[in-house]
Order: sequence, then C-alpha cells, then structure tokens
Amino acid sequence: MASPSSPSSSSEPPLIVTLRLDEHSTAIFNELRRRHFPPHLNRVGAHLTLFHQLPARWLPNVLADLRELAPPPFDVVVTQPVLLGRGVAIEAQSAKLEAIRNQLALRWSKWLTPQDRQPFRPHITVQNKVDPAVARQLHATLAQTQYWPTVLATGWSVWRYLGGPWLSEAEIPFRRSTSAEE
Repeated sequence: MASPSSPSSSSEPPLIVTLRLDEHSTAIFNELRRRHFPPHLNRVGAHLTLFHQLPARWLPNVLADLRELAPPPFDVVVTQPVLLGRGVAIEAQSAKLEAIRNQLALRWSKWLTPQDRQPFRPHITVQNKVDPAVARQLHATLAQTQYWPTVLATGWSVWRYLGGPWLSEAEIPFRRSTSAEE
C-alpha cells in the first residue's frame, strides 16, 4: 500500500480539485477560452484550480473534507489579467477561498506535490501554450478591460486527470446559509 506522503506512487489517475463558479461567470470565461485557447488543447471548461494532483486512493477523504468545509456561496473578486509567459490568466481574490484552501492544504499536507505546496495564487486560465508574443498581445488587450465581474463561488468539483481530458468525479455544491448563520 502506498504511503500518503507519496502522491504519485499510485497508478490511478490523480485527482484535481477546482472551485465551481456561477453559470454566468463560467460562460464569460468559457467564451474567453474558446476564443484564445488553442482548440486542440482546450479540453476542459474555465475553472479555478485549488489542487492539481491529489492521490486518487484518498478520494473518500477528499470528498469528506470538501463536504465538511463547504461554506455558503461566496464572492470571488476578479481583478486583472496576468501574463503566464505562454498564456494569460485572470487573477482572482477571496480571503474566504484562501482560508478554506489553507485548511485543506493542512489536512492534506502529506499528499501534496511540490506544485500544490507553492503559495496559492487563484486564477482562471483563459489562454495557455501559445507563442509568448500572442500571450503578450492578449494580456495587453485584456488589461484595458475596465470591469471584471465579481463571481460567485458555488461549490467544489473533483476530477480525475486522464493525461489531457478530465473526468468528473464529484460535484459538491456549497450549502445555502440558514438565517441563523447570517
């Protein structure tokens, strides 16, 4: 049996955890991906990744923790485009998201890859794997946008990474607040 401290020791496809966004915002970012992401590489819709590679054998723990920490829906402020070198992402900010992500990272610390141990920089990638000049041009264009929508975080999505495409494993909606929580 593989140790929880060795995430890549399993032959099962790893898990990816993303933040689900409201339908309207998702449509906006999906349209940006449709226009600017290389079509042959655009295999998943717009998303905000929290964890890139968790061991599949810990799926029950991952789902239990995500359900336990699922808050009521909350706002995520979309701020500006960020140049990724060979692509462009839209930066996102939320103290609530960062706090929950930090709690999960502590719980899952033995499973995290070096990529998931890095400081969390929430973003939505709208272009990747293009010539740097193409990325710089899109970045300059998007930097002129005066308004980015505040998006509503609505849940978690858990995926299996299949070497390119992702397979949906679970959708965990955020719980609606009760009047006692407000």
